[in-house]
Amino acid sequence: QVHLVESGGGSVQPGGSLRLSCEVSGFNLAVHNIGWFRQAPGKEREGVSCISRIDGSTHSADSVKGRFTIFRDSAKDVVYLQMNNLKPGDTAVYYCAMSEVDYNGSCPPSTKYYDYWGQGTQVTVSS
Repeated sequence: QVHLVESGGGSVQPGGSLRLSCEVSGFNLAVHNIGWFRQAPGKEREGVSCISRIDGSTHSADSVKGRFTIFRDSAKDVVYLQMNNLKPGDTAVYYCAMSEVDYNGSCPPSTKYYDYWGQGTQVTVSS
């Protein structure tokens, strides 16, 4: 049975850092696409970063490029999202998800391609 469990969220001041973890089970992490998404109150869920099953390449939303990094440890079945220089606009519930399909030869950027989701972890950036 497929499971994804996020952890590592919390409250941080602007400019701070957090590392989110997504522990997976029930499937081979090395051959599935994983994405991180977030949803702020009153807004739609949006893609943050994803890592491709094909070659490990990563893609990030423009709003987080240069600040967030996605990477995986297949031996530990964990995908991480390192978040640096956090801003109040990053406040949201963060979700990891797994997709069995590719998009343009890489990981899909949109929620509609992801079938399995974790329960989410809250990230709050405030002074």
